[in-house]
Amino acid sequence: MGNWSERQEEKREGKEKEKTSRETLGKYFYDLSKLSFTALFLGGGVSLVLDFQNINYWVLVSFGAFTSFIFAYIEYKILKK
Repeated sequence: MGNWSERQEEKREGKEKEKTSRETLGKYFYDLSKLSFTALFLGGGVSLVLDFQNINYWVLVSFGAFTSFIFAYIEYKILKK
């Protein structure tokens, strides 16, 4: 009987470690999403206000929005698992 309870405890510990690992990885991708939104999207947006005709700023803002969405989506999928 003792062997069975030890295995059950090991299973619980393994699941808890996996859950903690998933949460940490999800937080990492969420932080990357925030960082790309702030640096690329908002930074490019401010530059876009100053020079509306420059295509490079439009590309920067678009890329910032895209990467923010991708990182947030990855985080969502990791935490939903």
